[in-house]
Amino acid sequence: MGMFKMREPRKFNHKYIYVDERKEKLDKIVENAKRELGMLPPKEEGYKERLQGAFSNENSHVERRKANGTRITTRVAVAALFVCAFLLYYILKDMYVF
Repeated sequence: MGMFKMREPRKFNHKYIYVDERKEKLDKIVENAKRELGMLPPKEEGYKERLQGAFSNENSHVERRKANGTRITTRVAVAALFVCAFLLYYILKDMYVF
């Protein structure tokens, strides 16, 4: 069935060995608290937030594809083709005797 199904490549999943997630969360909480109290200047918007979605707005075909949502799959199309072929066969079989 490799003909009808496109395989997706494996996802890259790199896990850091020497990272303390708890410490990072605590540092982030402390930093946000200091910003709220005015001890630190407001955080500027990072490049990831600025670039996220910046290019897809310019491409109308990407927006149309996202808005469409439901698309007919290859399996459904092939099944519908077979059903139509069988119906046509039975209709023509009654009209013309082979």
